[in-house]
Amino acid sequence: MARKCWPSACWDTEERSGCPRSVYAKASPGLRYRSAVALAKVDKRGHDVEKSARGHYSGFMNSQALAKSKRHQAASEAADRPALLLAWYDRHRRVLPWRPPKGRRAEAYAVWLSEIMLQQTGVKTVGPYFEKFLARWPDVASLGRASLDDVLRMWAGLGYYSRARNLHACAAAVLRDHGGVFPDTEEGLRALPGIGPYTAAAIAAIAFDRRTMPVDGNIERVVSRLYAIEEQLPKAKPVIQKLAATLLADSRAGDSAQALMDLGASICTPKKPACGLCPLFEACAARHRGDQETFPRKMPKKTGELRRGAAFVVTCGDQLLLRTRPEKGLLCGMTEVPGSDWRAAQEDEDALKQAPRLAGVTRWHRKVGVVTHVFTHFPLELVVYTAHVPARTRAPKDMRWAPIATLMGEALPNVMRKVIAHGLGGKHTALSRLLP
Repeated sequence: MARKCWPSACWDTEERSGCPRSVYAKASPGLRYRSAVALAKVDKRGHDVEKSARGHYSGFMNSQALAKSKRHQAASEAADRPALLLAWYDRHRRVLPWRPPKGRRAEAYAVWLSEIMLQQTGVKTVGPYFEKFLARWPDVASLGRASLDDVLRMWAGLGYYSRARNLHACAAAVLRDHGGVFPDTEEGLRALPGIGPYTAAAIAAIAFDRRTMPVDGNIERVVSRLYAIEEQLPKAKPVIQKLAATLLADSRAGDSAQALMDLGASICTPKKPACGLCPLFEACAARHRGDQETFPRKMPKKTGELRRGAAFVVTCGDQLLLRTRPEKGLLCGMTEVPGSDWRAAQEDEDALKQAPRLAGVTRWHRKVGVVTHVFTHFPLELVVYTAHVPARTRAPKDMRWAPIATLMGEALPNVMRKVIAHGLGGKHTALSRLLP
């Protein structure tokens, strides 16, 4: 048996195996020793030792070439993804009220307005509100000159009312500090009220074609499935952001972002994604595993404690008793019917004691059932009480009578719309338009 050392045949490379010395130097020690032994001894089975050595070298080189080929193929496929996305987008882009025809640059005002409205709210709900706002205030300057009360009334029913306040403050800032023209950089946009990292990136990319990738819920889903990201949200956000940026084309940054948004909204949906129609079908790691619906990974949601309260629907002829909520806190500055505090485990009797004091009201009539509503941090149940007072009854302090026929012009949040519809029943035709 040959001694376990480096035979001289190891370096006799040019004559015996055709393997350059530099290749042996880069090879693993095990492979170098086996090749040298194969050259130094006679194969007991009579095989040609030179052929055996060449086999070792050939296998080594083939494995290296295969690995290099796979790396090159993966890099090539990754480089092709932005083009595949844009080609798909050009054929299947959604028609949206704030999206201009193909080939035209979107206006910053339309992008900003739609992005603020779309926070926590679906496209179908936002569409009519966007068109209503654009008809009333066609540019940021006109919105900046509007009163906050008018903006809140127009926003009523869209929910998350702090957005309306930020919208008004931002429009006023653009008018006051920028001459009615939005800044065209992420940094400048982020300095405006109510504009965070995502919204700034969306406006910069879509309106100004800045090479940046805004990541919304649709894009999070697409990217987490494409790369099978196991880390849970929200911790996975930095990783998703970095990988999403690799899907940006060299030009048309706004279209790249909107392509991913549309892909998530129409193909890569939360349930039953239409993988066969996806332009990234072959590259999707989660699809290859067969568990694409489990992505993105998310931390379990914490449900807030149920709060309870009472609402008082009081009519005087064809008028309804209303008041304005405080300027700070939940639903700040919005319109509501009088009501109790909203507290966990509150008894009905305690809530009823907080009813408004009205002349002629000696008994409140409780409506059957409760009104339910879910806020971001807690669910709510409201018992509804009704009463009717004679004409010319004075409204209590800080309250007012409003015609029921004009309630659509009030800044009523969705929970109050439900309360009023429940309290008045089918007595007024105007109520059908109140329901969210």
